[in-house]
Amino acid sequence: MDKIHAMQLFVRVAELESFTRAADTLGLPKGSVSRQVQALETSLGTRLLHRTTRRVQLTQDGMVYYERCRDLLTNLDELDGLFQTDPASVSGRIRIDMPVTLARGLIIPKLPGFLQQYPGIELELSSSDRMVDVVREGFDCVVRVGHLKDSGLVARPLGKFTMINCASPDYLSRFGYPENLDDLASHALVHYAQNLGTRPQGFEVWLDKTTQWVKNRWPDYR
Repeated sequence: MDKIHAMQLFVRVAELESFTRAADTLGLPKGSVSRQVQALETSLGTRLLHRTTRRVQLTQDGMVYYERCRDLLTNLDELDGLFQTDPASVSGRIRIDMPVTLARGLIIPKLPGFLQQYPGIELELSSSDRMVDVVREGFDCVVRVGHLKDSGLVARPLGKFTMINCASPDYLSRFGYPENLDDLASHALVHYAQNLGTRPQGFEVWLDKTTQWVKNRWPDYR
């Protein structure tokens, strides 16, 4: 049972003093409304409504519950309204920094549609792979790929990328195809370093539902 929905049905029935009129105004079958209210009464362990052939009236418990439900549902509507702002009324400047590949491949192609939906937004987008000081440099938010380092900033995941280890046919013909993780140690790795000076950890492999790292003996190319 969706309790919030059941509360909404109960309040409508109580106000109209009729299951039939409540169902008509909500565009629902009368039987569905009746079953929801009965389920609500069962969950509470008390009768909320006196039912007769002519009208429906609140019981003593029903009066108390009706007042509380009405206040609760009003607060919920007001809460929803806080986050349902008209896009045209949203305005201001937003400074965002994100990796170059992410900006070029995913974000920039979507910008025309975003700015059309939110014409009042002035977006300042920079793309870099360096470590930025969000507070000192005045960014509103920063998007990064990889493991989150310890930080006092608020962060939330936005999505996942699938990454693969691959090799050209020419490379495999010269050095062979790795058959197991140990074989990777003897292969070269072209590694993209997001930040200057960072050292690669070797091959990253997803195996048996865990991430495993295999260090290679050859120099890494970055």
